[in-house]
Formats: sequence, structure tokens, C-alpha cells
Amino acid sequence: MLSLEGKVVFITGFGSGGSEGWGNGQAIATLCARQGGQVFGLDRDREAAERTVSLIQRESGISVAHVCDVTDNDEVAAAVFACQAHFGRIDVLINNVGRSERGGPAELSPDQWREQIATNLDSAYYCCHHVLPLMEQVGGGAVVNVSSVAGLRYIGKDQVGYAAAKAALMQMTQTSAVIYANRGIRMNCVVPGLMHTPLVQRLADKYADGDYEGFVAQRNAQVPMGYMGDAWDVAHAALFLVSDEARYVTGQSLVVDGGLTCRTP
Repeated sequence: MLSLEGKVVFITGFGSGGSEGWGNGQAIATLCARQGGQVFGLDRDREAAERTVSLIQRESGISVAHVCDVTDNDEVAAAVFACQAHFGRIDVLINNVGRSERGGPAELSPDQWREQIATNLDSAYYCCHHVLPLMEQVGGGAVVNVSSVAGLRYIGKDQVGYAAAKAALMQMTQTSAVIYANRGIRMNCVVPGLMHTPLVQRLADKYADGDYEGFVAQRNAQVPMGYMGDAWDVAHAALFLVSDEARYVTGQSLVVDGGLTCRTP
């Protein structure tokens, strides 16, 4: 079940996590390796990427780290070439990079707006642009783009650039899924809600004046289940969508949010 044996997984945001706990990218990569996938991970932080490689190799998994700024098309192209040179193919693409910046349309500067679109949307486009033709050459593949419930509704934080980009990512995925449906390539989104990852500390600094405990309590209270999910909830959803067990699932957004988007505040 959910085997990725013999498949090559190309994932961005590979180094998220660290001593503070598991981030989405780190958990997704580790779970894919546990299921037999050969993981080629991108991150702009070499130390963070190597840390994820060490975690995977400690469990006898196969993983390679590659330093890359995924908002740069040329760097993405070079990373895809490097993966092809090392593993010979790409079967799974997971676009996991994301970062939110505080501000509404009046407060967010034009540079911040462009950075939000570049990080949360352009990065996925660049990877798809270079990887999808290679998937066609080997007869198909699976793509998962990691979006956010912020792309579905306002969740209590003024982050208009992030929300707009994540909404666009879901529509890009759905449209592309139709285009590639008869080419053996499936494309879906995982849509996380409020997740308890190392990112929460940075969000508390940004949105709650550093009140980490109060911020965590507030987020837990927003969720109908009474608590935030974690990186492994995102990872298991991503694994299902890239596995052969999801062979008839494409163009979908799998919301992983403990019921958050099902209720009105």
C-alpha cells in the first residue's frame, strides 16, 4: 500500500523543520523515502537540506540535497537537470514551498506582493514547466502542490498576497490537471489548515507580538477538532495523492484542516 518503490521524488522546501520539530517538506520527504521513493530535495538553505538528507539516510532511505532558489527559473532548470543526471527520471513532483507576509493591499508593498507571488505561485509554475515534459517522456507521473486554506477563505490574518497566490495555485493545478489528464500525469493539491510546525513560532512573532503560547491557544481554538494538525498530517495526504492508490484522482484539492473551513466563525 502507498508504495513509491523505484520512483524518483522531486520536492521543494525540503529543509523545512529542524531542531524545533518537523516541517511539512521534511515530513513529506521522509515519508516518501520510507515508502521506497528516491528523494531529490531542493532548499535554499544547504544546512537545512543536509539535515533532512541525514534523517532519511539514518533510516536507510535514498536522498540527495540540491541548493536552489525556486523563485529563479534558471536555478530550477539546473536543479531538474541535476536530478535527471543523478536518477535518470522524475516520477513525482511535490511543490511544497510557501511563505506568508503580513499585510492587506494597502499595507503590502509592491515588492512584498511580487515576492509573495514568486514564492507561493511562480515557484510551482517553474517546477511544472520543467518537470512535466520529462514526466511525459517516461509515460506519466504525479504532482502535488501544497496550497493553504488561506486560498479558500479568510482565516484571521491579513495576508492578501499569500492568500491570492495560494488560491491561484489551486486553480493552476485544476486547469493543468485537465490538460495533462490524457498524458498519464495526475495533478492535485493538498490544502493544509492550521498546522503546528516550527513555522508557528515565526508567525507568533509576526502576528502576535511574540506571544507564542497565546498564539498557539488561539489557533487551536479556531479548529473544530480543538487542536492544530502537524506536518505528518500533510505528509500522509501528499503520499496518498502521489501513490498508485490515487490513480483515478486528479484536479482535486484535499483539505487537511480539522474542519476549519466547514464552519463560520
